[in-house]
Amino acid sequence: QVQLVESGGGSVQPGRSLTLTCTVTGANLDFYAVGWFRQSPGKRREGISSLNGEDNAAYYADSVKGRFAVSRDKDKSAVYLQMNDLKPEDTAIYYCAVVHGAAFGGTVWSIANLYDHWGQGTQVTVSS
Repeated sequence: QVQLVESGGGSVQPGRSLTLTCTVTGANLDFYAVGWFRQSPGKRREGISSLNGEDNAAYYADSVKGRFAVSRDKDKSAVYLQMNDLKPEDTAIYYCAVVHGAAFGGTVWSIANLYDHWGQGTQVTVSS
């Protein structure tokens, strides 16, 4: 059974950094794409990054490009989202999700319905 647990959220001031961790069990991430999504009250769930297990290709939403970086630790079956220069508009619940057998390209990676296992989310609040 595939399970995902996010951690590392918290409250920070604008301009600070946070690293989110998605720990995955029951799946070999070499054969999965891992996506990061976020959702704030009243808004749709937004895809912000994805990492292909097969070719290590990484994708980012324009809203976070240059500030966020996704990476993977194979030994720990974990995927990280390094978030730098955080802004108040980054405030949201952040989710990780996986889908088996996908090697995304273009903008397909950001479609939430393509992912079939999700974590419970971790809150990130950016405020002065």
